[in-house]
Formats: sequence, C-alpha cells, structure tokens
Amino acid sequence: MLSWLANLIAPLNAVLFHLGDDAVSWAELLGFATGAACVWLTVRSSIHNFWVGIANSAFFLVLFATARLWADSGLQVVYIVLGFVGWWQWLHGGRDRSALVVGRAAPKTLAACVGFVIVATWGLTLLLRAAHDVAPFWDALTTAISLAAQYLLNTKKVESWLFWMAADIIYIPLYAVKRLDLTAVVYVLFLGLTVLGLRAWLAAYRAQRTVTPDPAETVAVAA
Repeated sequence: MLSWLANLIAPLNAVLFHLGDDAVSWAELLGFATGAACVWLTVRSSIHNFWVGIANSAFFLVLFATARLWADSGLQVVYIVLGFVGWWQWLHGGRDRSALVVGRAAPKTLAACVGFVIVATWGLTLLLRAAHDVAPFWDALTTAISLAAQYLLNTKKVESWLFWMAADIIYIPLYAVKRLDLTAVVYVLFLGLTVLGLRAWLAAYRAQRTVTPDPAETVAVAA
C-alpha cells in the first residue's frame, strides 16, 4: 500500500559520495543545503525561513527514517507541523493580527520552557529505551530542547537562539557517533549561525527600543 511512497523517496536515498564512513545521499545533501539556508533566513528574520525549513525537515525525515533513527524522524514530522504554525504566527501573530515582531521571552515563559525540557526528556528517555534507541537520553534531551527552541522561534523571541545553541552543541557529537558525518558538519555550521542570529536579533530588538517605548515591539517581519 505504501509502495508509491517508497518509489517516491527512493531517488533521495541514492548515494552520491562517501564522507568518511558516511554514505552521503541526496536526502542528506539537500538537508545540508536547505538547513543552512533556513537558519540564514531566520538570522535575517525572513518569513521565507519557514517554507525552506519545512523542505529541510522533509529531507531529514527521509534520511533519518532510512537510517531507522525514529526519534529524529518523529521530530521532523513535528517540525513540519510547527513550521506551518510558525509561518502563520509570524504573519498574523502581532497586535490586531499584524506581522509578529522580535521580542524577549518573559521569565515565566523561559521557566516553563526549561520545565518542559526536563519533563519531556524524562518521558522520552523511557519511551526511547523501550524502542531500543541507540542513544535514548541524548535523543530525548535534544528533542526536548529543539521543541522548546521551535516554540520560542514561532513566537519570535530572542531567547530561541540560546536553546538552538544548546541543542546544536549536543547534536554535533551525537550525529558524528551515528556516522552521519555530513549532518554533523551541518550542525557545526548551525552552531555558528546561532551566534550570528542571537547578535542580529538582539541588535534589532535594541534598535527598536530606541524608537518605541513598547518593549514588545521590534522589527517587522522581513519579506
């Protein structure tokens, strides 16, 4: 019944070249390209990061499902859904359904995100152990941090970059151990871009504060 889907994604699994022990496929290479583009667009506060990010998640879904990395695969499905939600929020999540602007997360929001990471990591670790995941705790932790980061990104909060930074620091050695060497390299690039993103969003936030006394308003969504 799913043969049509297998035929559809089969070309994405074709091996293009080898990087160490990693047989790099179209899915991994396109994941590299769209991932870098997505993060760069996010650094620039561009709404286009969402459709590029959705494509990136689709490529990584194929890659991780083929490698039987079920936690990573499931996370990509969630990213696709959250990508569409965030797209709408950036367009209509501001005052009177205007474009959302960069802001700072309230302490209660950050505390809730940290609490979510702790609880979700515990629950997912138990679930992934039962599913015989190769790295249940680390997969659970990175999944929880990434979901918190995506929530803060969807609401366009500066602090989202701190959560992405924490996730990327763990992802780099994790993907290297899983022999997805090119993906590990991608996350080194992502880590560098998170630093740029944090600086850019903070600068935009501070610049807007000098224009308006309302701390919730900063730069508008870039086209």
